[in-house]
Amino acid sequence: MKRLHVRLTQLQDIGGCRIIVPSNKDVDSLLKFLIEKSKLEIGFEIIHKKIRDYREKGRDDTGYRALHLIIKRNNHNLELQIRSRIQHYWAESIERTSVIYGHHLKEKEGDTVVIEYFKHLSNVFYEIECGREPSSKQKIELDALRLDCEKIIKQADSHKIFDSYVNKGIIQTLVEKEKNNPSKLNNWILIFDWNTGNFVSWDVVAQNPEEAVAAYSQNETSYPSDQGFEVVLIGSSDIASVQKTHSHYFGIETYSNILETLDESIIGFAKNIDIDIGARQILAAMKRHKFWGTKTVTPDTLKNHFCSGIIEFDYSIKVLLDKELIKLGKGKDFSLNISKKNEIESYL
Repeated sequence: MKRLHVRLTQLQDIGGCRIIVPSNKDVDSLLKFLIEKSKLEIGFEIIHKKIRDYREKGRDDTGYRALHLIIKRNNHNLELQIRSRIQHYWAESIERTSVIYGHHLKEKEGDTVVIEYFKHLSNVFYEIECGREPSSKQKIELDALRLDCEKIIKQADSHKIFDSYVNKGIIQTLVEKEKNNPSKLNNWILIFDWNTGNFVSWDVVAQNPEEAVAAYSQNETSYPSDQGFEVVLIGSSDIASVQKTHSHYFGIETYSNILETLDESIIGFAKNIDIDIGARQILAAMKRHKFWGTKTVTPDTLKNHFCSGIIEFDYSIKVLLDKELIKLGKGKDFSLNISKKNEIESYL
């Protein structure tokens, strides 16, 4: 409230929940189901003027996508967020980066380059959810932005969080603990130290709500947020669910996972590409203008006309020549190597 300069009465998501579904189409199906249910059940109402759909355009120029609705249940307002799996992946990624970077990126705080990266990432994800293949240009721009962001965020990492690790032993211990609970539902208190990137503790607390809240309050006093600690109370049936719903506590074993490349399991992009951004831009420009085989382009035209924005042009050309992705003609003109067409396509 202090940060956003709002009153308590202006906040509508004090009580809230989130449903994550496989695809954007499932978001529509679930909304339809809830509307039908609200017509049949007394005391359950969807406030239609409070339905906010941020999926098509993204919100506030940051790229946040989800469907939000306010549900009234027994005279209490609850905010429900419905996200597809990819939308949730994006949201967790920006959340984790915000904590490391020290700026609330979803509220447009921080360097515009970092915000632009997440906006671009969201747009690429949206293309995929609509069944369209993102263009080579979009993919290359995304990777270029990611590299710029990594430099910015690395400079902001005063506590060397990128050198930290997640203790897998603590996860195994918790799994053993949850086996002993016949109710299959545990209240967990997580204490995470963002100064080191490690869990301070993660333990079971009482099922009784008053006792659980008392334990939470005591830990908040012992581990204050202004000293870099985060205390979270979670009710969950299994540890695997916590690792999904609070994934920003996981995957910070290496620096490269803070701004990860696109996940193969979600969209099938390559994680590691062994040629630089400039080389891929050159390939994309030559393919766009169909410089294959006997159709060639002079080095000057390629550098100054088609690829004028590539700073390390000469280095990138050398990489492409070494890999035989482009060929050098008699007049030292360039063309794409037809025999390497499949390999060139894979880079793009």
